[in-house]
Amino acid sequence: MDKQTVNLYFIMGTLNLAGRNPLHVLEEALKGGVTCFQLREKGPGALTGKELKAFALECQQLCEQYSVPFIVNDDIDLAIEIGADGIHIGQEDGCVSAVRKKVGPEMLIGVSTHNVAEAIAAADAGADYIGLGPVYETQSKSDTQPVIGIETVSEVVTLLPGLPIVAIGGISERKASAVIKAGASGIAILSAISGSENPGEAAIRLKAAVLLSLTGIEM
Repeated sequence: MDKQTVNLYFIMGTLNLAGRNPLHVLEEALKGGVTCFQLREKGPGALTGKELKAFALECQQLCEQYSVPFIVNDDIDLAIEIGADGIHIGQEDGCVSAVRKKVGPEMLIGVSTHNVAEAIAAADAGADYIGLGPVYETQSKSDTQPVIGIETVSEVVTLLPGLPIVAIGGISERKASAVIKAGASGIAILSAISGSENPGEAAIRLKAAVLLSLTGIEM
């Protein structure tokens, strides 16, 4: 997996969009330059069953239109059924080797990690990329782990230099530079895009911050 694939990794479900059309938000974000999209449909009132499948297929179609990988969070059966590009699992969603047996050799597998030991374990098990965080305090999830800070990002990057590492948790446009300079391949964004009045413009600014930081140019 190319590290550029995760430069700007957008995560979204139908909840917490203040009544806006999630497909419109997703398309605006895709137009703005997100490089990977994860459908994370969880929580009270989340879509399930046929409604979830229908929504996932619509998101997948949009991602294909913009040549952006479509990742499903946690729901392995759904990912297989619709032929998603990848599946993303947490620490309690099963081991990478078992998931690999189910999804086959082609589907990307991402793993959420919260410390050095989990990151190394995911890499050793064959994860295609890892999510690492929360780097900063975040309000996007109610079940977050303790904040790990920039130092842990740097340590994991040093230990796993060939693996795409996506930093997640409270990352804003202003904080993106520090995360990328710590060595992260990209940033995972939830509310900074989905909570913006202009998701497309938010994506453009975040993408610019990431790419500028990757060049090493000081502003």
